[in-house]
Amino acid sequence: MADARTNPFDFDVTKIFADFRFRPFDVEAVWAAQRRNIEALSQANQLAVEGVQALAQRQFELTREAFEGFSTLMRDLAQPASTEDRIAKNTEYAKQMLDKGANHGREIAALAAKTGAEAAEVLQKRATESLDEIRAFSSQQNGR
Repeated sequence: MADARTNPFDFDVTKIFADFRFRPFDVEAVWAAQRRNIEALSQANQLAVEGVQALAQRQFELTREAFEGFSTLMRDLAQPASTEDRIAKNTEYAKQMLDKGANHGREIAALAAKTGAEAAEVLQKRATESLDEIRAFSSQQNGR
């Protein structure tokens, strides 16, 4: 007895894709574009790593400077002095430390912002180039 069901895979593929216009594309151009994307990511990453290293080094220097200032204050406090002189020195030291802290914070923030901006600029430039490549690739495909 024959099975009356039709085979769902019994169809003509050429009829289904008859209107589909597939134009071969330049694989080398696609690979080259992806290579440039990876190079841009690598460059941005390198800039970020260098920026973080510079930032960490600067923070270390600022911390060392703060400890040296604190050490100097402790030596000064160990010297005999009147109460008025101690209050004046402590007040002046506190004022200097507040000013230095604010300046150091601004400096660190500027370094971090510069690092981020440099890395973002590399990525933005590559994104723009990539869009131009897509436009050119599309023009080539339409010209075929």
